[in-house]
Amino acid sequence: MKNVLNEFVSTPMGAFAVLVLAASLEVLGDSFFQSGLYRSTGTHRAMWFVVGVGVLGCYGLFVNLPQWDFGKLLGVYVALFFVVAQVVAKVRFHQSPGTPILVGGSLIVAGGLVITFWKG
Repeated sequence: MKNVLNEFVSTPMGAFAVLVLAASLEVLGDSFFQSGLYRSTGTHRAMWFVVGVGVLGCYGLFVNLPQWDFGKLLGVYVALFFVVAQVVAKVRFHQSPGTPILVGGSLIVAGGLVITFWKG
């Protein structure tokens, strides 16, 4: 699996797909912890924590399994993390981003694009 994943991330679209999946796993894992902490009690709380640990563990394995220079991909990853976090906030928690989040998020995405595409 490691060799297949390494080959997959060697293309820009493959690396992008892996980073989108990694950001999705990280955000969802965090959202499961939030559900456990603030939106449930008893056995449901424990279930959210267990699921959160599992999903975050999958994120850690999946994002670190390919042998890539993660520092070079950090810009696009942070931007993807922000975008996925906003989607999850809206879908799971019905929280819409306000003006400060949209303005700050635009700067995050712009910074990610600069880090990713600046040739110099």
